[in-house]
Amino acid sequence: MSLLPKQRAPESRGLSVSRKKELLFFEKQAGVRFKKLELLNLAFCHRSYANESSAKSLNNERLEFLGDSVLGLVISEYLYDLLDDRAEGDLARVKSFVVSEDSLAAVARQIKVDNFILIGKGEEYSGGRNKKAILADCLEAIIGAYYLDSGLKPCKIFILHHLSAEINKVLENKHKKDYKTLLQEFIQKKYKTYPKYVLVKKTGPDHDRTFWIEVKVNGKTYGPEKGKNKKEAEQMVASLAYGDLFQDEA
Repeated sequence: MSLLPKQRAPESRGLSVSRKKELLFFEKQAGVRFKKLELLNLAFCHRSYANESSAKSLNNERLEFLGDSVLGLVISEYLYDLLDDRAEGDLARVKSFVVSEDSLAAVARQIKVDNFILIGKGEEYSGGRNKKAILADCLEAIIGAYYLDSGLKPCKIFILHHLSAEINKVLENKHKKDYKTLLQEFIQKKYKTYPKYVLVKKTGPDHDRTFWIEVKVNGKTYGPEKGKNKKEAEQMVASLAYGDLFQDEA
């Protein structure tokens, strides 16, 4: 059976037989069981697809908003119980890595989220199915949908099952430290403040945006640097600032 999704909107009249089969296949490999498959399908519906659909279609952004909060709660509670000797700052640091875009995108790829996302043609042509931001957002939407469908307990089991390895990586200091995090840690330690990121401009059509961001550090401005989303642009300008500051320290 092909894993590529049939591009059908999550409409109230129901799902096609083929789409139901695809979603049931996803459930099996991801370890979830929805009472309402339409809710799971909505979690896969990216804004680009909803905008191109001839029917009035919803997208997964509201579910993503909810899923982000549920994910944060579950991970925060788990770390609170697990690391009972750590200060609040340490818990926040660990959590930030666990729920980062890189971490969530990696989990999304493991459960083949990219095979089931419904995206618009423009986003498809620009490689949207493999973009970290879209994968991470979709995973959060799935979490939000699962919470609405089945409640917190099954959702907690799902989250911890798939993210426990990411938590262990951070605790064992084997995780990837991105430049944005490195810059923040450096600035906090040296200047007792935080870097400030500013969106200078954005160019291009909706499906192929380019974002230009600069960062202000202790009165000095770096950038702007560009990226295909805000997080990527922030990483680029953080790399520039960190490299300059680290060189000054040498």
